[in-house]
Amino acid sequence: MNITVIGASAGVGLEATKRALQRGHRVTTLSRSEVPLPAEPNLISIRGSATDKSDLTEAIRAADAVLVALGTGKNMKVTTLFSDFARLLVEVQKETKTDVPFIFVTGFGTGESRKYVSWFVGIFLKYFLKDVYNDKTRMEEIVADSGMKWLFVRPGRLLDESLTRRLLFCTS
Repeated sequence: MNITVIGASAGVGLEATKRALQRGHRVTTLSRSEVPLPAEPNLISIRGSATDKSDLTEAIRAADAVLVALGTGKNMKVTTLFSDFARLLVEVQKETKTDVPFIFVTGFGTGESRKYVSWFVGIFLKYFLKDVYNDKTRMEEIVADSGMKWLFVRPGRLLDESLTRRLLFCTS
């Protein structure tokens, strides 16, 4: 399987890239920063921007599935990264007629999930991550209205620990 990971230089994107390679998949990554993995035949790294049309088009060209794991790192300032990316992705997807699943890792507290966070997390989102999460919500709205094949994944808590494979699924 050819998997594209957008935002693969750290966090979820990097871990997903490692796991896909371990399972023998061909992985294309698109990241602003270098992906800290050794060169190998099944890894194609594109150093570029998810908001650059040519970089994005090249990254998803041969994909069977696309994982979007964009992040702002520790930056909590106002951003339009997520909504700008979503608008461009919808445009590129329509132009290239890419008909593959797009999996977006956003965050618990984005969109409708915001009403299910604890009071403590709600305060943190309201005062510290408000602008980032508002833009992630805009991204979800743009994608949801696009006609693309999509899935939003909103992890509640991610730890930098050994893989457990324990999952909790909630559907609405």
